[in-house]
Amino acid sequence: MAKEVVVTSRGQTTIPIEIRRKLGIHEGSRLRVDTKGEKIIFTKVPSLFDLIGTSKLTRAEAFELIDKMREEG
Repeated sequence: MAKEVVVTSRGQTTIPIEIRRKLGIHEGSRLRVDTKGEKIIFTKVPSLFDLIGTSKLTRAEAFELIDKMREEG
């Protein structure tokens, strides 16, 4: 699903709606940007909501871990 986009004078571009829908990218989504040779690679960074149900932690353990991370950060 290759698409052509334009880069603005501020270095900004728009990700086509078809790609945003396919990957679940919406306002506030975080993307990691990398390069490989002459290519630019965008990777969606999973949010906590994306990770629901993928852990063996109990709900209480997960919230405890989140609280600990907030204190450290």
